[in-house]
Amino acid sequence: MPLYKDDNKLCEELKITIYAFDSTTIDLCLQLFHWAKFRTTKSAVKMHVLLNIDGFIPEFISITDGSVHDVKILDQLNYKPGAYYLLDKGHVSYKRLYRIEMEKAFFVTRAKINMAYVVIKIKKGGIKSGIIKDELVELTGYYTAKGYPKIIRRIEYIDKETGKKLLFLTNNLIVKFFMIARLYKERWNVELFFKWIKQNLRIKKFYGNNENAVKVQIWIAVCDYLIIAILKKELNRKSNMNQILQILSVSLFEKTAIKKLFEKDDTIIISNQQSLF
Repeated sequence: MPLYKDDNKLCEELKITIYAFDSTTIDLCLQLFHWAKFRTTKSAVKMHVLLNIDGFIPEFISITDGSVHDVKILDQLNYKPGAYYLLDKGHVSYKRLYRIEMEKAFFVTRAKINMAYVVIKIKKGGIKSGIIKDELVELTGYYTAKGYPKIIRRIEYIDKETGKKLLFLTNNLIVKFFMIARLYKERWNVELFFKWIKQNLRIKKFYGNNENAVKVQIWIAVCDYLIIAILKKELNRKSNMNQILQILSVSLFEKTAIKKLFEKDDTIIISNQQSLF
């Protein structure tokens, strides 16, 4: 979205577009939403989101029943050359990662511990930066080698803040190793997006029980989010999105110009909810 261009420091620094892809499960009652059977005891729908990190704006959303595997939704994405796509370990499908490579885009994801590979080249690491290994490898598993027949980069990294060891995979063989860790940290923004939507908009209790009613209500929530995001930029407000939402919610039936609603001090309404901005 042009309004939020260069809103993220890393995007501005690298002059690239960064996307985070993930899904969230919305639990439903099995007796009322039998069409969305997820497990033997409950129903659910999933919201799959491709989030543009530069402004936290979703550019792709798919709503499915809970049984649809996340990796299948990757087949619906159109990858932009030169852009980065941040994926969780649960989305690792080597033939789908290879499609990103073929589309001349980049991915950063987590490697599986049992991944079979052979080291082709060892790149210079930096223990002080938390990098244990930085290697160019070839996959040796029968199916994985067929799915991704090119060299791939594997990085072992220790997060200084948590002490947790992380294994990264990327098809960018040139960028500095510490930048891969920085990029993957941006994936957390899609989790914050899901948290904000669930906490502030009505997608836990539904007014209708059929599939269309559920999807319409979720799409309305997404539209609400986008309207608030646009207002925040268009009006150049210091208020966070929670405060803007509260001001709008108590002014729904007032015949007042939107600009006038926000002429008062931004701190009048204070929210305890976590802010996405």
